[in-house]
Amino acid sequence: MRVRDEDVQKTAFRTHYGHYEFVVMPFGLTNALAAFMDLMNRVCRPMLDRSVIVFIDDIMVYSNTQELHEEHLREVLETLKRERLFAKFSKCEFWLREVQFLGHIVNQNGILVDPAKVEAVMRWEVPRSPS
Repeated sequence: MRVRDEDVQKTAFRTHYGHYEFVVMPFGLTNALAAFMDLMNRVCRPMLDRSVIVFIDDIMVYSNTQELHEEHLREVLETLKRERLFAKFSKCEFWLREVQFLGHIVNQNGILVDPAKVEAVMRWEVPRSPS
């Protein structure tokens, strides 16, 4: 089912890879997440893929050194303050050497698949039919 031409822009969403719009109706269409992702990507644009990864309301700040990390954290927190966006302090974690983020483990060795996710897949039953 096609989205009316005048409504296509209402389906827009943005990632740090680009701006996209639906031309056919997707399941579960809602504009709230897309609008928020667009906002977060615009706010964090200068830092994206340099020291920050954003996914909806999750912000991961990464750095090679403690000194750089302090600068990056300050930049993110000042940016959020300037844009009047608020982080709930009780949900924040600082100075971690390893984090679980979007089904991955991120640490000084790089980005790894979360072993718990691999284990869950390994426990799947073998399919017994083609559908």
